[in-house]
Amino acid sequence: MHYHRTISHDLVLSHYMLSASSRKSTLEVVHKHGPCSPLSQDLNPLNHTKVLLQDVSRVKWIQSQSSNGSDDLKASATASLPAKSGITIGTGNYVVTIGLGTPKKDLTLVFDTGSDITWTQCEPCTGSCYTQSEPIFNPSQSSSYANVSCNTTSCSQLGRPGCSGSTCLYAIQYGDQSQTIGFFATEKLTLTPTEAIDNFEFGCGQNNQGLFGRTAGLIGLSNDKISIVEQTAAKYGKYFSYCLPSSPSSTGHLTFGKDGGAVSSVSFTPLSTVPQSSQFYGISILGITVGGNRLSIPSTVFSSGGAIIDSGTVITRLPPTAYSALRTAFRSAMANYTMAPARPILDTCYDFSKESTITVPLITFSFAGGVDADLDPNGIFFIVSASQVCLAFAPNRADSNLGIYGNTQQKTFEVVYDVAGGKLGFGSNGCS
Repeated sequence: MHYHRTISHDLVLSHYMLSASSRKSTLEVVHKHGPCSPLSQDLNPLNHTKVLLQDVSRVKWIQSQSSNGSDDLKASATASLPAKSGITIGTGNYVVTIGLGTPKKDLTLVFDTGSDITWTQCEPCTGSCYTQSEPIFNPSQSSSYANVSCNTTSCSQLGRPGCSGSTCLYAIQYGDQSQTIGFFATEKLTLTPTEAIDNFEFGCGQNNQGLFGRTAGLIGLSNDKISIVEQTAAKYGKYFSYCLPSSPSSTGHLTFGKDGGAVSSVSFTPLSTVPQSSQFYGISILGITVGGNRLSIPSTVFSSGGAIIDSGTVITRLPPTAYSALRTAFRSAMANYTMAPARPILDTCYDFSKESTITVPLITFSFAGGVDADLDPNGIFFIVSASQVCLAFAPNRADSNLGIYGNTQQKTFEVVYDVAGGKLGFGSNGCS
């Protein structure tokens, strides 16, 4: 067993450039700020400080939502989309491009396991719309668009904010800086050339502002009655998976349904419910290993606040007791390298600008059910530049705060959400 990995200087800075795995029918995942992103040409270079501060507001929002049964579905269809980094458009999140309406219009959306409603900005933007890379969706030009009326079950499930005349409205506030308000409607959603969903319920946003970069909106993947997971339950069996690429120049995927070609070596840990916040996917972290040595962290440190896995948080948040042990072990293993100034929330940074190869200790997360996830080298660092490469973990204020397993640590894993089966899977080498 190798407990350390030697990686070349080029690898740390440019990451892997391998071909993405071929999938049955797939949505491409790209980083919002990557050269593969349809949004990249419109954006200013990524401001790393902004990404970290956005991440702080995301974590506050998640933690404010929580205070610290399974359907037997037989579905065989799959739809898989290319997924990419959204780093070129001002966010540390990942995006896919879907088609909406008849005739369909392509829209690039962030996908988010912590949100329920799928929404996009809509003309005529009666409140305000931020600048997005694609043309804003115009419902008056689609033959399949319809508003949801007030007296429907769907509208009553929203519970917010009510109605305008007989038309159902929705409103979402994210963190302290982002919001979308508009009409709740149905439309034809095209995932792939062969997979479309008729009468898909979504938010047609008329007043939108905040930290969405130049994406057109968001796909809600949470465990909630109005999320795409629930709306497509009969078709895809409340089963989806994704792989977040290791770098902005690589491509991953977001797949709905069980794909026969999926990674065979997926290990599953039970999904749990977070108290008073059922939309999040709860997981049980049992321990952390650095360079082959299990850190001596009492199990109660992880269990007191619990944890969720989240595709929309960049930096993993750990109980301070656990973070302190991780930082000490990591700094000790990296003692031969020159440290660099800290960043907001990141206190362990290195200057690798003069190094040709870097040896990094293997970090392994152990989850309930005997699942051990060995992090990809790209899942350990948040890279600002060659002279500032930071350990991509941060402490919560107290051990009792909700922990969050973020998207940096999920890079290159096939992450499988078997929501109907109540389990979460990790498979290595899901994409490059």
